[in-house]
Amino acid sequence: MNDLTIQPVRAEDFAAWLTLWQAYQGFYQVEIPRAVSETTWLRMLDPAEPVHGALAWRNEVAVGMVHFIYHRSCWAVENSCYLQDLLVLEGLRGQRIGRRLIEYVYAIARTAGCSKVHWLTHETNATAITLYQNIAERPGLIQFRHALQEH
Repeated sequence: MNDLTIQPVRAEDFAAWLTLWQAYQGFYQVEIPRAVSETTWLRMLDPAEPVHGALAWRNEVAVGMVHFIYHRSCWAVENSCYLQDLLVLEGLRGQRIGRRLIEYVYAIARTAGCSKVHWLTHETNATAITLYQNIAERPGLIQFRHALQEH
């Protein structure tokens, strides 16, 4: 796994990121409009934005991605970090790439002064849940949501 590097997204990484982002959408059977994806990309490149992204690279090929967002909390003075999206290419799962991406977010969020990193996953995503139970606590919360706009 020494041949794996993780680094923040750079402007020249757009095509590699977009391939992974589309694979992520395919996994969850959603189609995010191109304009939203382009806005997300620009936000990740803007140092004034709380939205961040990183890619895992192996031999100059992007094999995983993570998106994370810093936000305020009413439970702590420090910001929290929401790990919004995580993907490892299907044929490479189980090789600790996902774990390394999460640990990368832990380190970056700690350096940024965040009090915690948190995320959601679908209840049917057994592979991810197996990993997550080894590197985080499962607080037993249930998500509810109500869309305010159609996408």
